[in-house]
Amino acid sequence: MDLVLNAADYYFFTPYVYPASWSEGDALRQLIGLFIITNLGALVIYCGFGALSYYFVFDRSLMKHPQFLENQVRREIAFSVKSMPWISIPTVALFFAEVRGYSKLYDDIDSSPYGWFGVVLSMLSFLFFTDMSIYWIHRFLHHKLFYKRFHKPHHLWKVPTPFASHAFHPVDGFMQSLPYHIYPFIFPLHKITYLGLYVFVNIWTVSIHDGDYRVPKFLKDVINGSAHHTDHHLYFDFNYGQYFTLWDKIGGSYKNPSAFEGNGPHDLCKKLEEDRGKALNGNAFHRENQENEKNK
Repeated sequence: MDLVLNAADYYFFTPYVYPASWSEGDALRQLIGLFIITNLGALVIYCGFGALSYYFVFDRSLMKHPQFLENQVRREIAFSVKSMPWISIPTVALFFAEVRGYSKLYDDIDSSPYGWFGVVLSMLSFLFFTDMSIYWIHRFLHHKLFYKRFHKPHHLWKVPTPFASHAFHPVDGFMQSLPYHIYPFIFPLHKITYLGLYVFVNIWTVSIHDGDYRVPKFLKDVINGSAHHTDHHLYFDFNYGQYFTLWDKIGGSYKNPSAFEGNGPHDLCKKLEEDRGKALNGNAFHRENQENEKNK
């Protein structure tokens, strides 16, 4: 995060905001800068990718689902925007520790004993570590002692839209993001790679709420996609994973998505629409018969 903070200082904070006497290395200034950057960055990613997904990926027919709430999209956005500043407070503390040099983030690939192989390996281990950690944190948040207080607000959206992706209680939101932040304090990770992965996981979070259940056939049993996560919202005790189905299978919480079995939200919406069409045709036929009887 120091790369982003340094760029913000160079192009914006130093020339336009802070007095020249206030050192860029001052702890308070760094905390303020990180708080601003974290919140603006989260809003840009959430609103930008959420809007792109909503307008170009999300299937609007899902809004006819019986469990789709009135004004749901507006409520998802409002909930997310209210929660983000609170989630950012502990997040900024961890970013501050990174900036102060307490993490294992590094700048120069050549300085790493593993070189480019280490970069690729760290990307894979980051995905494995965070997927495993989020699975157990997520499952922990479903425990009856914590669910109603912290995680239930996210399950308000039974048939989510991309804007539900960040609509968490602040404690829930931070807890499920914690693995992303603690990884570079445990394992070496290139700074640019970390920024790329951080953006990726936020986009992924949007994608598993986008209502697009299509997955390449050979990955259906491996990738925890939107179909899997929608069933988690609908059926509660299944598919806690973030990217992969591995830990759900290990933990006995895997459920084959109802959408893959012809019984998903799209299928229900289609059936309801067909039933409505049949009912309308039946009413029309009944009225026509009544008219014919009158004219006899």
